[in-house]
Amino acid sequence: MRSLSWLGSTALLLAVMPHLEAQDKQDITFEQAFRGQATDITQPLPALKGWADGEHYLEMRRDAAGRMQAMKIDARTGKAEIYTAPVDGPSVEVRDRDVYYKGVDGNSIRLTNDTLEEKNPTLSPDGLHVAFTRHNDLYSVEIASKKETRYTHDGTDVIYNGWASWVYYEEILGRPTRYRAFWWSPDSKQIAYMHFDDTKVPVFPIYSEKGQHGFLENTRYPKAGDPNPAVKVGVVPVEGGNTVWADFNENDDQYFGMPFWTADSKQLWMQWMPRSQDNLKIYSIDPKTGAKKQIYSENQQTWVDWFDDVPFLQNNQGFLLQSDKTGWSHLYLHNMDGSLKKQLTNGNWTVKSVLHTDEKNQVIYFTARKEVSTRFDLYKVNMKTGAITRLTFGNYNHEISMAPGGKYFITTYSNLLTPSRMALLDNNGKVIRELGNSKGNKFDQFNLAKTELTTYKTRDGLVLPMTITLPVHLQPGKKYPILISIYGGPNAGTVYDSWKFSPISQWWSQEGVIQVVIDNRSSGQLGKMGMNYIHRQLGKYEIEDYMDAAMWLRTQPWADPSKICMTGGSFGGYMTDMALTYGADVFTHGMSNFAVTDWQLYDSHYTERYMDTPAENPEGYKNTCVMTYADRYKGLLRMTHGTMDDNVHIQQVIQLVDKFQRLNKHFEFMPYPGERHGYRGPNAAHFSSENARFIYNHLLDQPFPAKFSTK
Repeated sequence: MRSLSWLGSTALLLAVMPHLEAQDKQDITFEQAFRGQATDITQPLPALKGWADGEHYLEMRRDAAGRMQAMKIDARTGKAEIYTAPVDGPSVEVRDRDVYYKGVDGNSIRLTNDTLEEKNPTLSPDGLHVAFTRHNDLYSVEIASKKETRYTHDGTDVIYNGWASWVYYEEILGRPTRYRAFWWSPDSKQIAYMHFDDTKVPVFPIYSEKGQHGFLENTRYPKAGDPNPAVKVGVVPVEGGNTVWADFNENDDQYFGMPFWTADSKQLWMQWMPRSQDNLKIYSIDPKTGAKKQIYSENQQTWVDWFDDVPFLQNNQGFLLQSDKTGWSHLYLHNMDGSLKKQLTNGNWTVKSVLHTDEKNQVIYFTARKEVSTRFDLYKVNMKTGAITRLTFGNYNHEISMAPGGKYFITTYSNLLTPSRMALLDNNGKVIRELGNSKGNKFDQFNLAKTELTTYKTRDGLVLPMTITLPVHLQPGKKYPILISIYGGPNAGTVYDSWKFSPISQWWSQEGVIQVVIDNRSSGQLGKMGMNYIHRQLGKYEIEDYMDAAMWLRTQPWADPSKICMTGGSFGGYMTDMALTYGADVFTHGMSNFAVTDWQLYDSHYTERYMDTPAENPEGYKNTCVMTYADRYKGLLRMTHGTMDDNVHIQQVIQLVDKFQRLNKHFEFMPYPGERHGYRGPNAAHFSSENARFIYNHLLDQPFPAKFSTK
């Protein structure tokens, strides 16, 4: 990573150097940037589909007729043979509202026939049953006999069994679950599920303008400080019968995280937190009685994050936890009773995830940001000695796919100046062979923008990364507009030393736009230590960090300080709004999309994790609200929002619009009818076109080219 002074001096050097080599190269065309016309600057890497077993990986290749065919590749020799089994194994899906099962022979079987839609069909581990929800009740169907078993009977519009309440789907269980809130035991004999009661959760009406009269879509959405859903967790036998409820009071103000079955199916481990989210406990639940026993407890002064996984060792020899309680995420080995056996990693660096545990050789394989915070590598740690070995190579960011058993791994590696490549290695880090290179055959024929990784210093002395992409045809003495792309949410950094070529980004570099990406202190670059700063003041430190970076940018010889633009969506939209209000003396332009403007208007679990409730922290909510600083606004802000956004409600931007209008401020606002949290189809095309119009008209001081308006 290079310093700011290096980048500044290099930019000056580039500005005065004759670009003889560039004269022999070509720029990308409009059609290549925006209409998908090929450039051959890059080419696809092998289409890998995971591993068939510990010795063979799967790759999709075209046969002589041009059809995609799964091939099983021997990791050691590279020998390929046709893989006849389904790549993803037996599968289930909902088709025409009913559940279908697709076996290894490729034939589909219809398992249900009902007027109501089945949701989230999930195959049991033994492959004999499929569990699903129907109208907020939990069911299963036996594949061989098509016999249905109904487990619950109280599902309503506010009571859900195995189907998550909105705030659990969005913030706790996660979007990949698609609202599924039930889990098979490993032996397929039991199903654990969550029961939600949304009766006391306030309704938020989402309006659609469709038709003559429009309609309301009512969502049970708890905002900061509102009542949350009442939740309980139960276990039911696969053959049906009474549910055994875990020994908790569902009316307590609490949260439950993702549960985990032990390998022997004898215990269900549940994560629990109070509403304050500063204490996480793991309880072992007896599925037969519902009795609970505390296994683990962790307190932090700010907040504790849920565990994504709790890997168990074989034969009940212990379990592994990844905690950031020291300020950095590290691995801890525990006995099954919860007592600490050993801390396996430590230091001012961050473990990302555990990929494999080799108990025979007492080795754990994990990815981490250890060498530098802007790159991920693969490591192994000896469970006895604590010795750590780096298995990946070079100054690259590595994305890892590890074989079952941990004998081999495939890395897709790159850095900002090196297009992605793919290699196969053994578990000692020895390269067996290269698998692919995304560098295209015309890579050297184009004037490609170079992106540099550098650092900036905050007003209180922290050092954080950012990337800068200077214009392709930089001219000495000329000032260029700066476009800063932001997300900015906690532990969601975007500055990495990895290949990020984009034809559209290349186009803007050719047009003369300096493109910048910045990470703030809560991005994860400084671990949980950096995130702790934002507790009870979500947004304040983040925007001040961006202001510090932008103030340095404004002083550079190639920067036009009258055109410093920020853009982002969701949390990035919030940051953009704050930039044009709180940071109005630094930022001049902004493109804000589906933004939060006031944390009182966002959901309970996310907001209170960082801010506590509005009653507990009124000053914090006031000090992080965009409207508080609306009177400072003096640049040009363009805002967009989907009218049916069910995540960040359009209420947020409407309140800011109202504030600006009352202050007689000029701004731009574009609603997108019917869109949710992000835009699709024709609206996405319109959104992109309008962004380009803003850049041309306000940053480049040029007319908007007519070719953008043609299909």
